[in-house]
Amino acid sequence: MKFINEEKALVIKSWCDNPEESAVDQARNLARLPFAFKQICLMPDTHMGYGMPIGGVLATEDIIIPNAIGLDIGCGMCSIKTSLTEIDKEVLRKIMGEIRKRIPVGFSHQQQKQSISNMPTRSDKNDLPIIDREFEKALTQIGTLGGGNHFIEIQKGSDGNIWIMLHSGSRNIGLQVAQHYNKIAIDMNAEYFSSVPKNWDLAFLPTCEALGSMYWSEMNYCVEFALANRKLMMDRICQIIGTETNAAFFPMINIAHNYARRENHFGKNVIVHRKGATSAREGEMGIIPGSQGTSSYIVKGRGNVESFQSCSHGAGRKMGRKEAQRTLNLEEEKKQMEDRGILHAIRGRDDLDEAPGSYKDIDVVMKEQEDLVEVIVKLEPLACIKG
Repeated sequence: MKFINEEKALVIKSWCDNPEESAVDQARNLARLPFAFKQICLMPDTHMGYGMPIGGVLATEDIIIPNAIGLDIGCGMCSIKTSLTEIDKEVLRKIMGEIRKRIPVGFSHQQQKQSISNMPTRSDKNDLPIIDREFEKALTQIGTLGGGNHFIEIQKGSDGNIWIMLHSGSRNIGLQVAQHYNKIAIDMNAEYFSSVPKNWDLAFLPTCEALGSMYWSEMNYCVEFALANRKLMMDRICQIIGTETNAAFFPMINIAHNYARRENHFGKNVIVHRKGATSAREGEMGIIPGSQGTSSYIVKGRGNVESFQSCSHGAGRKMGRKEAQRTLNLEEEKKQMEDRGILHAIRGRDDLDEAPGSYKDIDVVMKEQEDLVEVIVKLEPLACIKG
């Protein structure tokens, strides 16, 4: 952990030994927020985001910042251990083909509305105008993977078992909530002459006021929707694997990485924003993925108070999507995975934005956060579907 000190600002604590300067600049903005609490934390996978760096952790007092949570509210990981210890390559190919048939990826939605029983319950006590507006559309989004770095992966664990891992979020319903309330926050901050510069992209809402309370309720619904989305996909993946094998399945591990939550740290009740960072309370099970060509990890939190009990949400990008497509060697990236027998998702140059070479070294990332998490199982990729 290193310290980045600035005059008249909170200390920045970084578990990334060499954070990119653009991410540090964003962290400096966070450290100057008048309502930020105690310190700013940067996880080992940190890189520049929109307003707040990805891999950043911010605690505030009675304030919530939509851009400190992000557009894909509740995005996260889930993982299931199976009873299988081996899986035939042709059986694996068939399983991945069936998954592609049953789980829409990218911008694709379900052809028919899914059962309302899959959706989180809407409370009559909370005003959820955007959720209500988008609810019917969301019935075609639940059980879909999405695009970007979202993925479904079959892996072999250091425990000898075959695992399933999935990364996805709240789809368009989360995007609509994020954009709606960020615009409201921008307008409100301008109307009341906020001291937070507009170009920081950190417009905020007081949680004690009606609009802040509404965003809080809608954000939490999106976190629940993202989990419900992952659960439905996992159920269908397990059905497919169960049909092709005699596998039994262990309970699902779930962890989110774009959300805010009320917590107590350093004797103070605060709102912890985790954007591309996950909770790592003592004994809490977590998931830290690499890329489709590198290891992933099942971990247990150490409850390190210095990080607001947080850890990284993955390896983190070392180059932007366009840069990766422009500079990485397609054949080398494919060969790297094919030499290891991985059924990968890289078909052409457009897919290089999710190639292993576009991500940081996951082993370095794990080394930098040894004081945040304990590794329980190391997972190696066997087959991957990208959104």
